[in-house]
Amino acid sequence: MHWIDWTLVAGCLLLIAAIGLYTQRYMRSVADFLSGGRVAGRYLLSIASGEMEAGAVCFVAWFEVMRKSGFTLGWWQTINVPVMLVIGISGFVLYRYRETRVMTLAQLFEVRYSKAFRIFTGMLGFLAGLVNFGIIPAIGARFLVYFLGIPATLHVFGFDVPTYIPLMAILLSITTFLTLSGGLITLMVTNCVEGMITQLLYLVLIFGLIAMFKWDDILFALTHVTTAHGIAERAAGQSLVNPFDSLNLKDFNLWYVLMGLCLSVYGTLAWQNQSAYKAAAIDAHESRMGGILGRWRGLGKGPVLVLLGACAMTYLVHPHYAAQAEQVRAEIAKIPQPQIQQQMELPIAVAAMLPAGMKGALCVILLLGIFGGDGSHLHSWSSLFIQDVLVPLRKKPLAPKDHIRWLRASVVGVALFAFLFGCLFRQTEYIVMWWTVTMALNLGGAGSVIIGGLYWKKGTTAGAWTAMLTGSGLTTGGIIARQIWGNDFPLNGVQISFSAALISITLYVIVSLLTCREDFNMDRMLHRGDYAKAGTPPLAVKKESFTWSRLIGFDAQYSKRDRWIAGTLFGWSLLCLAVFVAVTLWNWVAPWSIPAWSRYWYITSILIPIGFALVGTVWFTWGGMRDMFRLFRLLRAQKGNALDNGMVVDHQNLDDAVHVAPSLVPQRSSISEPVLDAGSTV
Repeated sequence: MHWIDWTLVAGCLLLIAAIGLYTQRYMRSVADFLSGGRVAGRYLLSIASGEMEAGAVCFVAWFEVMRKSGFTLGWWQTINVPVMLVIGISGFVLYRYRETRVMTLAQLFEVRYSKAFRIFTGMLGFLAGLVNFGIIPAIGARFLVYFLGIPATLHVFGFDVPTYIPLMAILLSITTFLTLSGGLITLMVTNCVEGMITQLLYLVLIFGLIAMFKWDDILFALTHVTTAHGIAERAAGQSLVNPFDSLNLKDFNLWYVLMGLCLSVYGTLAWQNQSAYKAAAIDAHESRMGGILGRWRGLGKGPVLVLLGACAMTYLVHPHYAAQAEQVRAEIAKIPQPQIQQQMELPIAVAAMLPAGMKGALCVILLLGIFGGDGSHLHSWSSLFIQDVLVPLRKKPLAPKDHIRWLRASVVGVALFAFLFGCLFRQTEYIVMWWTVTMALNLGGAGSVIIGGLYWKKGTTAGAWTAMLTGSGLTTGGIIARQIWGNDFPLNGVQISFSAALISITLYVIVSLLTCREDFNMDRMLHRGDYAKAGTPPLAVKKESFTWSRLIGFDAQYSKRDRWIAGTLFGWSLLCLAVFVAVTLWNWVAPWSIPAWSRYWYITSILIPIGFALVGTVWFTWGGMRDMFRLFRLLRAQKGNALDNGMVVDHQNLDDAVHVAPSLVPQRSSISEPVLDAGSTV
């Protein structure tokens, strides 16, 4: 890279390190470390959690999908938009989860079901998360090795060591430092700053790529393929441009989208790599609005991913870049593993095609995304082990100082596991397929347990055990089968997950109906009615006639501004769906030509999202700055509560119990505050 690129990278790294050091002073309790003190605003949440999708591994995963499906997968995914938006606006699962005031999903399971079930699901979720996260640091480091042009191996003490291994150690060390500094407070603030920086850099890349590559050249690359005999047109049924001529594409097709949609709804909140952000909001509505704003922000990110992937394919296929493509292929041929060759094909092409300045901008995006995404993973999975395995097993609570010491030790342990896993594991799956299968280890049964637990008073512990054991067992069997038979096994990762989910739902309902003896007290768990916390606004109970607002999911918590934000987004999603239906019918009667599809994709995937990116940069920079300053102000004024530590007593959070036994009161209320009276009540 040029010195300009290195200067840009160094400046951003110094800024993030300074923020990490500064935010340490605000972390004074267990709740601060785990949930950011529960005072985060909507913009802070939307930007910070969005950095989970900006890391190097996310770019590599997208390149894999783009290389296989082009624009066609995006066409079928239009079906998802209105469904997932209604889920977000209504606060399905998320709203009630925040009302419970739990810190982790398994804590909810102890409140709703039993302590043994919490420990089991905590360990299951922890193990699934470790395996899921295990490949991420290695892929990110490997991407940077080829992107920066570093030699693939180093000669150390007579041994050849893959360069990605020491680089992975360095990146994990920086990420671990940020996570240890102030827990979620540090991660939220650094991720928010990273997100605002990357929004600006996205614009640099977007306009730079548009200036470098002609759209007609990109279209040529998407409609042709390089073979042993030269460049040829793609075979019928495998188009990357016309979705109605793509049904022979394997894996990333219409069925992948439909099953993925069902799993997304079913598994709402089941995957816990962002669990801390779900508990960090000031209140349940603010958490819901953070999710809606995150969807607005995501609309402006599309052009970067699309242009990088499409331009890299153009660089490899178009005759104009033939000489440069040969150099890229020669570099790819040096990689011994076929799956890694496929993974690194487009990243190596991206590194070769970007000029100085743009290369530094993308490097900053990748690095900040690695710190943001990996940091959230480290925090989530390490907290899960302490909160849902260690804490429930103890008869007495840990003192806050010891509690945080254990949380930090767990962060280091997860980082060490990820390092060793990345060194030893040989990947044979697409990244998104690996994520789908490993997530299903927990999601297969967790979806029915979460939805049933939050919305159905007749759900029982027996039903929960049956659903979880069945879902995780079937998914584990599927993983083993895929490892043994590989592509010869008839089901891919999504199909395995979908089948396990259907069976788990059925068994949860049947077993719960057979074993329910008494309805569960939902009001107490959700802090409603007689159990409402002081200062909590009452929920609207007035029955209204049918309105579009009720259909969409608006309730009394939505202000006029909130309704505009959510309603406009819902209207946009309906417009996209209407276009989808209209174009589908049009192609049924008179199929479009490739040039027609080319114009469509240029408008919908490039021009319109650029407008969202320009508006979003200003909008979310203002909102993120406002929420960060408010976060610091509220944290300074907030007092720690030793009872708010994740323990559950008699199906209630410890700090919700009316009378707390002296033996359950930690010795100190926070790291820096005096001892809490052992006879205090909450």
